[in-house]
Amino acid sequence: MKQFFLLLVILFFNSCQYFEKQVPSEKELLQKELKSINWKEVDEYPSVPNCEKIPDKKLRQQCFFQVMAQLIQEKLDIDTLSILYPELDTIEVKVTVFPNSTMEFEPQFPKDSVAYDTIKIDSILRARLVDFPKVNPALKRGLPVKTQFILPVILKAKEKK
Repeated sequence: MKQFFLLLVILFFNSCQYFEKQVPSEKELLQKELKSINWKEVDEYPSVPNCEKIPDKKLRQQCFFQVMAQLIQEKLDIDTLSILYPELDTIEVKVTVFPNSTMEFEPQFPKDSVAYDTIKIDSILRARLVDFPKVNPALKRGLPVKTQFILPVILKAKEKK
């Protein structure tokens, strides 16, 4: 019985080594997790209610871009932008979707664009691109994040009256 007890005590003290594993520090775990995150991509792209039902991530993104381009085109069709600048057939618009679902639009012009008045076009775009339907922001790890993308907007040619 004494030998069994002695063997049990020796095993008990030896087994304590198995419980003394190093626990990584909080900072090390945080750094490891931050390195594993791809900060260039979001988990879910921004979306509008019409595209929410699409299960595929890429198709939902494509739907969102199509809806946004169509809405921007419709809002700009009201204006005389294509009459004032007939040589301007496509405008690239940088769209920023903020975490609080607000949006900002900024036209992107070539660096050497002197053929048209960029300030006037910018003011027309800012005046027309308001009152958009609710947009759900992009999500990264379940949290809403700011996203930016550039949409090419085709201006439809209008006849002068």
